[in-house]
Amino acid sequence: MANRAKATIFDIAREAGVSKSTVSLVLQGSGLIRPETASKVRKAIEDVGYVYNRGAANLRKAHSNVIGMVINDLTNPFFAELAVGMERVFQSAGIVPFIANTAENPVRQEEVLKSLMEQGVAGLIVSPARGTTPGAFRRIETAGLPVVFAMRRLPESRIPVIAPDNHRGAYLATAHLIGKGHRRLVFFGGSSDLVVYHERLGGFREACETQGISDRDALVVEGETSRRGGIACLETALAMAEPPTAALCFNDAVAFGAMLALRKRGLEPGVDFAIVGFDDVAEAEHYMPALTSVAVDSAGLGERAAHVMLKMIQSRTTRAEDHIGAVNLVVRESCGPDRRIRNRAAGSGGAA
Repeated sequence: MANRAKATIFDIAREAGVSKSTVSLVLQGSGLIRPETASKVRKAIEDVGYVYNRGAANLRKAHSNVIGMVINDLTNPFFAELAVGMERVFQSAGIVPFIANTAENPVRQEEVLKSLMEQGVAGLIVSPARGTTPGAFRRIETAGLPVVFAMRRLPESRIPVIAPDNHRGAYLATAHLIGKGHRRLVFFGGSSDLVVYHERLGGFREACETQGISDRDALVVEGETSRRGGIACLETALAMAEPPTAALCFNDAVAFGAMLALRKRGLEPGVDFAIVGFDDVAEAEHYMPALTSVAVDSAGLGERAAHVMLKMIQSRTTRAEDHIGAVNLVVRESCGPDRRIRNRAAGSGGAA
């Protein structure tokens, strides 16, 4: 007899001596099966301890068993972990995930969304590309297709969002830098066309304000959300007449780029300039020096987004509650000891 906790349709078919398709028809209440065969199958169901998950069955029958996962940047480990979390849940539910990378291109994103709708997917989980407008999803909402935003929200959109507490994470990181004696700080990376940028920048500014840092000493350098962007941001900051001594970076990729740029100038992260990232990707712990970062459970948020999507499909609704995930600051070596960073960075500014 099969393990009762893991009995499957195959176990029932073997026990009853019938095909898998016959078992499926009996489970669906089909009248195409002879009464004596149906009785044999029902007895086998009881004998093997099979529990019929009607919710999952309804989900599989609902329009499609394919869900689109549209990710803004799969080359970023943070978003790759997000996708893995989603896929884990969908696989266990018998759902086929279709993953597309838009590479932060809203035109590519529009093409992908149109194609997925034409293919008749059951729902969409989207991490919107940079520059996406709320109007990009109007057609999808009108069609009644379930959509969940992951990690990024759009202004004035009613689509449910699963995201970390960006404001609090940035506040914690900035307060940590100020607590180490830094009085001239900078926010690196991102741009005003991203809601998440405003959330993280808002946390940075609030921490500076509450800790007595003037607007003049709470600097902002916009840029790409990549290592290349981090390099450019660091070069801009060190070229200032009064360079900052510490940076909160939009994400870990920007932080890694900034640390590379410091080394190219003969400066040491955590000694000559303090750096904090955001996301706490796996590489952060093993980087040299190890990166202090705001930890976000991207895989866990991916799982949450997938569960919300499955529930929306089962309930035949396009509405769900937003979920804001907890964050915490993981302190490592890139901020240095509890003392003021030595001001060698200012002396290197003229070399830019």
